[in-house]
Amino acid sequence: MRPPFEPASERDIAIVSAQLGRPARDVIGIPARCACGAPTVVATSPRLGDGTPFPTLYYMTHPAATAAMSDLEATRVMAEFGAMLDADSELRAHYSRAHEQYVADRESILTVDELSGISAGGMPERVKCLHAVAGHSLAAGPGVNPIGDLALARGDWSPEVCECLDYEIA
Repeated sequence: MRPPFEPASERDIAIVSAQLGRPARDVIGIPARCACGAPTVVATSPRLGDGTPFPTLYYMTHPAATAAMSDLEATRVMAEFGAMLDADSELRAHYSRAHEQYVADRESILTVDELSGISAGGMPERVKCLHAVAGHSLAAGPGVNPIGDLALARGDWSPEVCECLDYEIA
């Protein structure tokens, strides 16, 4: 069964390309949107058009959201969250379940042997990329990825408040 997200429209791809400052590649859907409807998280094909395996199914593209996660990463929040994982067996188990769901979501689209058991953002054992784990939280909803939920709660951005640029896309 395929994860529940909308396919990306041509306008979505144009907005994501503007958000990224480069052409978007192999976007297969928009699992999370800003309050205004602009893409916030993209879903990318598990195998890129050039054949490259791509483990990161869910990734933030919204500039304000990515800036908020970058700010957190710059203040060593990943190390703090990693220490929390080391100290809390329940949190570790919950994060492991998030990893399993992420892999299952990706494999429901396409199984790529080279990616077997690999998710994103350092799951299930460490915190490597807040953009990926927070993107997973936005895509899957609250309560699925505890580290992504913590990052979103700590960041100075909210999906409920539009901070989009004016995307003038033809």
